[in-house]
Amino acid sequence: MGIDEMAVPDAYRLTPRLIRDQRGSFHESYRYRELARATGHVFRPLQVNYSVSVRNTLRGLHGVTIPPGQAKLVTCVRGRLLDVVVDLRLGSPTFGVHDTTLLSAEEGTGVYIAEGLAHGFVALTDDACISYLCSTEFVPGTQFDINPFDPELALPWERGLTGRPLLSQKDEQAPTVAQAARQGLLAHYDECLALYRRLRAEAPR
Repeated sequence: MGIDEMAVPDAYRLTPRLIRDQRGSFHESYRYRELARATGHVFRPLQVNYSVSVRNTLRGLHGVTIPPGQAKLVTCVRGRLLDVVVDLRLGSPTFGVHDTTLLSAEEGTGVYIAEGLAHGFVALTDDACISYLCSTEFVPGTQFDINPFDPELALPWERGLTGRPLLSQKDEQAPTVAQAARQGLLAHYDECLALYRRLRAEAPR
């Protein structure tokens, strides 16, 4: 598979090589050693989540505080999604930078999102299903939410929306980036780098 760093450092786009024949197709979506070699990140999934959304559903922006932190590998397993990753690590040289990826079940493209980054998406089709491989198990009270329409971020949701966005009450009422920073929800860049180094040092060879 192709593994390419995105405009947000420590986020990577994974493009699989699809093997097709008269039956359909086969592809690898993740390989532990290949991702570690290409990115320097150690990613061992401990939990798998799925969400199903109707068209124009917007989920995000979401992340997990450090500790414990949570890296994710997201793929679309049905339908199509416009995926968005944002660097919200305080002190990062690319703080506030975002990148987008069109995810579809047909192409199998995935996005790896390191700890400290924020993630969201818009469903481009009805019954769109996203898969999340997560590096840590769910810990109540550690997820942080950011208002996806924070004007300071100016995220291009309009590229995926064809009508009024459908949001949860929690996402609609989420704080702005500035408010989240004042509340101590966002990780510091150096804190994230230290976590990445520790995970590499602890990884099995």
